[in-house]
Amino acid sequence: MVDLSSQYEKVKPSIDRAILDVIDKAQFINGQEVSSFQKDLEDYLNVKHVIPCANGTDALQIAMMALGLKPDDEVITPSFTYIATTEVIALLGLKPVFVEVDKDTFCIDVNEIEKAITSKTKAIVPVHLYGQAANMNAIMEIASKHNLFVIEDNAQAIGSDYHLTNGSVQKTGTIGHIGCTSFFPSKNLGCYGDGGAIFTNDSDLAQKIKMIANHGQSKKYYHDVVGCNSRLDSIQAAVLRIKLRQLDNYIDARRKVASIYDAAFAPISGVQIPFRSDDSKHVFHQYTLILDNHDRDGLCNFLAERDIPSMIYYPIPAHRQKMFSDFGSADTHLPVTDWLTKRVISLPIHTEMQDEQLDYITNSVKEFLNN
Repeated sequence: MVDLSSQYEKVKPSIDRAILDVIDKAQFINGQEVSSFQKDLEDYLNVKHVIPCANGTDALQIAMMALGLKPDDEVITPSFTYIATTEVIALLGLKPVFVEVDKDTFCIDVNEIEKAITSKTKAIVPVHLYGQAANMNAIMEIASKHNLFVIEDNAQAIGSDYHLTNGSVQKTGTIGHIGCTSFFPSKNLGCYGDGGAIFTNDSDLAQKIKMIANHGQSKKYYHDVVGCNSRLDSIQAAVLRIKLRQLDNYIDARRKVASIYDAAFAPISGVQIPFRSDDSKHVFHQYTLILDNHDRDGLCNFLAERDIPSMIYYPIPAHRQKMFSDFGSADTHLPVTDWLTKRVISLPIHTEMQDEQLDYITNSVKEFLNN
C-alpha cells in the first residue's frame, strides 16, 4: 500500500546524515532536532504552537486532558474512523457519542451534530478521513453556538488547505481549538517509528499541553498536574525535518495518482470515486472507492491473487466494537456508516508509484468490475 523503501532511497543521503548527527551528539531525548522540527512545523502550518509527542493516540489523549474534560462529559465523534479517535475518549472516562458521516466525504455529517448535543456535551472531534477535510466552517459555527471545544483529528490530512468563510486559508489541524496528528510511517508525513504532535494557537492551552506531555511538570521536579510521558525522540524528529521539506511534493504525487485512478474508475457503473470539496485540498492519505452492486470482497481476493494489495478502512465501525458495549453503542443507529463499511475499498497510493504499476492496478480492477 505504501512503498517506504523507494521513498527513503530518494532522501537517503540527507536522512542518513541527520540520523548520524543525532547519534554523534548523543542528544536522543529533547535534543536540538526536536525543537528545530517543532519550529519548522509551526512555520509550515502557520500555527503558534506545535507540541511534539510520542504518537497520534497520545496527542488526542493529551488534548482532552488539557481541555479539562471530566468523567461522564460527552464527546461527539464519528464512528467511521480508526479506533484511536474514540478509544481515548473512553480511556479518560468520557462518553463517546457517535454520529453519522457524510456518504460523499466520509467525514462527520454536520447535519447530525446538533441533534447529538446535550447538556453534558463538551467537545466535538471531527476526523479528516482519508485526507479529505471535514466541514470545518459548519463545525466551528456549531461549536461557537453551543460553547464546545473542537479537537481536529488530522492524522490523515496534514498539509491540506482549508478555505474558511472569511476568505482566509488555513491548514487542517489549525482551525479548531486543538489539532492532533500522527507520524506513523505510512502517513503522508511519516517518521521511521512512532511519533505525533499537537497544534494550537492558544498559548495558555499550549502551556498545559506541554506540561501534561512531560509528567505535568512546570519545571523539573515540580509537578503541577497529573500528566504522562509522551515525547518525540530526536532521531524521529531528524527524519521528519527532512521529509517535511518534501511534504507538498508528496501530496502532489498522491494527487496525480488519484487523478489517474479517477479517470480509470469514474466511468464504471456502481463505482463512486473520492469526493473533492471546493473548500479544501484533498491530500489522499488513502484512495477509497465505494462499490455499490459489486462484490467488494471478491475484488479484494482477485487483487490479492495478482499481488496487488488493497485494504478495507474500516470493516467494523467504532459503535459496533465490543470495547464500547458498556456505553450502549450497539443501539446506535448509523445506517450510512454501516452501509459504507460493506462497500469501501482502498487501493495502493503513495509517492513512488510508477506508470506500469498504475496500469497493472487499474486494468486489474476494471477487469473484475466490468465482468
